[in-house]
Amino acid sequence: MDIRSRIVHAGQDRDPYTGASSVPIYLASTFDQRRILSQGRHDYTRSGNPTRDALEAAMADLENGAAALAFASGMAAVSSTLLLLSPGDHVVAGRDLYGGSFRVLTTLFSRWGLATTFVDTSSPDAVQAAIRPATRAIFVETPSNPHLGITDLPLMASIARSRGLLSIADNTFATPYLQRPLDFGFDVVVHSATKFLGGHSDVLAGIAVVRDEEITARMRFIQNAFGAVLGVQDCWLLLRGLKTLAVRMDACQAGAAEIARRLAAHPRVRRVYHPGLPDHPGRDVHERQASGPGAVLSFDLETPALAERLLDRARLPLVSVSLGGVESILCHPATMSHASMPREARAARGIGDELVRLSVGLEAPGDILADIEDALAD
Repeated sequence: MDIRSRIVHAGQDRDPYTGASSVPIYLASTFDQRRILSQGRHDYTRSGNPTRDALEAAMADLENGAAALAFASGMAAVSSTLLLLSPGDHVVAGRDLYGGSFRVLTTLFSRWGLATTFVDTSSPDAVQAAIRPATRAIFVETPSNPHLGITDLPLMASIARSRGLLSIADNTFATPYLQRPLDFGFDVVVHSATKFLGGHSDVLAGIAVVRDEEITARMRFIQNAFGAVLGVQDCWLLLRGLKTLAVRMDACQAGAAEIARRLAAHPRVRRVYHPGLPDHPGRDVHERQASGPGAVLSFDLETPALAERLLDRARLPLVSVSLGGVESILCHPATMSHASMPREARAARGIGDELVRLSVGLEAPGDILADIEDALAD
């Protein structure tokens, strides 16, 4: 089926016991063990719950994976995936990476004995040069956060496969509606489902989708043993939000394309980062592997003071660390999404105080543009 139809009906789209159009919230922490002797498959909600099963089935379907696993946050999904590795292993990760992923790799997992080298994953030569004998995984984001950098997914999966490495892709910005990394050979896809998958800024969630049964078994063990699972009410909220993913993404990315074009011509904007712009690095690669440019853009203003003014004066968007909601959201990466990254690391990545990120929501694009232009006016 067309991905738009699959989004509405993916996985278990109705309750198998009653036929209800919405899978109920099974508020049970434990289940009668005697059912295990016959047809029952649940014993304790940390290990599985019918509401979570429905969400995981839907996400596995949409990403074309063998299985999906729901976690308490995007970082819980990332961290649980990294537990596939062992102390002494080495990871090659993208330089342009969400600040929380950078933090967990350079603080918690570094103390655990996992080493990381950050490289420009748009350069296959840089990735190849960073691989060591101890390397066990490649971890990329595309489009990346906050510069919307593009990594060639088929090429990166080929490099990982040729070197016997686990390949992990963060697909938060694109979602399975626009891009499916498993189709290009990646082993694991992770999402901050808090963002576009939920879509209403009312749920905290993470998803990992796995390509084969062997990694699925390992991830299910980690999910159950580590226990950072998604609560059943949040599973239901995410299932509800997921149903409108296609229409939300279509409208939001159309608005983002219009706003990116207009801001690129604004006299107080030095540079706009958006895969829909003709001069965006990697645009041709992105168009080969994704069906749209997405709804997030970033832009450098003339000065940090101008960025501060925009955040203070803008009326319509939220000013927040998040993205992917029905409302537009302005973020200042240096003090929000990437605040956990040391200043020198941010500077090396071009994350200055003049950089602003905009997640475009469902408002009329002209209203958002007028709001930004008014805020930037002297």
